[in-house]
Amino acid sequence: MSQLKKLEDYAYVLDFLPFGYPAETRKIGWRGPIAQVIGEAYLTLLEVAVYPNVTLQPREKVYIGKGERNKVDHVERRISYDELTPAAQDELPAVLEIIIDQNPERFLEFFNTAGPITTRMHALELLPGIGKKGMWKVLEERKKAPFKSFEDLQQRTHIPDPKKALVKRIISEIKGEDKYYLFVKPPPVKR
Repeated sequence: MSQLKKLEDYAYVLDFLPFGYPAETRKIGWRGPIAQVIGEAYLTLLEVAVYPNVTLQPREKVYIGKGERNKVDHVERRISYDELTPAAQDELPAVLEIIIDQNPERFLEFFNTAGPITTRMHALELLPGIGKKGMWKVLEERKKAPFKSFEDLQQRTHIPDPKKALVKRIISEIKGEDKYYLFVKPPPVKR
């Protein structure tokens, strides 16, 4: 039985290279405009080939899924954090905040349902700045009622900025700094 590949339909532009990569760093393949993007659904870093005469702006949402696309010709490949341009790396935290703001239910669901990863570690503890004390406060409060918004979460748990904690965690996963993946599609297994 084959496992269905999970593909991104929409992505946010991190950096746009209207002339592609410099000749000395260019890989074989597409020779036109390139954009580095992050997928909205699985937070996958991708390189996309952009149609000639199209200009993309950082933080712009573009359709990259199957079917007719008006700005992106095709997805070239999946890329790693280290392959991002400095401009794309700088743009990543702001774009992640946009993704979180556009779909708060998805990320609040994590706070409302996250469970233990091992007998000694809870998924909530993996968020920077939460720790054991914060984890117990979240667990205690969510028993009373699910969190309805980030403001509700912040008021009831006194976690300084849950969105910033999510952004830091997602960036850590994108960089491959941890063995647990809560939000990001793990990198392909090397064979």
